Amino acid sequence: MNSPVEERLRAALAARAALVTPRDLRRVPPPQGRRRGTHRIRAVALAVLGTAAAVAAVCVLALLPDGSGDPDPVPPARTPARVGTPPVSTPVPGPPPAPSVSSPRPVAGSP
Repeated sequence: MNSPVEERLRAALAARAALVTPRDLRRVPPPQGRRRGTHRIRAVALAVLGTAAAVAAVCVLALLPDGSGDPDPVPPARTPARVGTPPVSTPVPGPPPAPSVSSPRPVAGSP
């Protein structure tokens, strides 16, 4: 049930596989040089140190005075009150009026 193309392809692959011998297969030499893990750790450490140095520089520049001497005066938050004036009091509402009592009305359906 195989097509002729599939049979020809299988025959070609089998012929090519028969040409490979154990002598053709050799071990791949191990990689030379630095290991990859060491390089990655070093790169991460340098990135962390660079970020820490940048944050420290920003903090130092923001917290150190600029050396201009006296700072500009800050205006008051509100106009100061005069000394000796009585404080303004807000009126406190009194108790609510009592409801008026009237004679009870008969309820429909009651004797």
